[in-house]
Amino acid sequence: MTTLTLALHHAKYSLIETSRIPIAIISALAFPALALLFFVVPQQVVASNPLWATQAVISLSVFAVMSNALFSFGLSISEDREKPWDPYLRTLPAPGLARVFGHVFSMGLIGFAAILPVIVIGALLTAAEASVGGILLGLVALAVSALPFMLIGIAIGYSMPSKAAIAVVQIVMFGFAFAGGLFLPPVMFADWLNTLSKFFPSRHAREFVIWAVQGGELEWWVWVGLIVWTAVMLVVALWLFRRDEGRRFR
Repeated sequence: MTTLTLALHHAKYSLIETSRIPIAIISALAFPALALLFFVVPQQVVASNPLWATQAVISLSVFAVMSNALFSFGLSISEDREKPWDPYLRTLPAPGLARVFGHVFSMGLIGFAAILPVIVIGALLTAAEASVGGILLGLVALAVSALPFMLIGIAIGYSMPSKAAIAVVQIVMFGFAFAGGLFLPPVMFADWLNTLSKFFPSRHAREFVIWAVQGGELEWWVWVGLIVWTAVMLVVALWLFRRDEGRRFR
């Protein structure tokens, strides 16, 4: 059985396990859409402006993907580490990549589903607009920009127990959301905060997806930031995985 086939099996059973707690899926689908419905749609200055409305929809789509990645990887991994099933899975003759890809496939599917209500509400209740090509490029950009958040979630999951992980994930999620301009556009930031936000992966993701959907110039610090965050967090996540493996399986 190939690694891809094993990963698909892991993804299938991960989705089944998640579906047994419906509120986990409902919250992932509802929160970003409700944020758009309550905080953007009533503001006619924003909702009636095609440029601003489109950027608001993009920002909350990034938030949906980011929150899903942080919660799914951070909490799922930390909870799995506390169950006897996890050490048993590691004894099986299957590559670890199969489980990693299984998480990516299953949580990626939920993350993709989470942005659909945001897009629908944005299309029906605001002046947001984008071409078919722009939407497709935006989805690709969302997938690419989700990598740092997945790796941050993995790092949290392998570095602390579940009770601590849920608090850290919430702090990181809302900190990234506000500092990255996902709730308030960077144009409303003070100069010092605008400069500081350019170091956050949420700001990089926002600008990257906006560029993919609306076009224009992509600032150098956006793609550099995405590459640096992805590379650094990949090293950290792999180190924490090896440390966890050494502590519990030697």
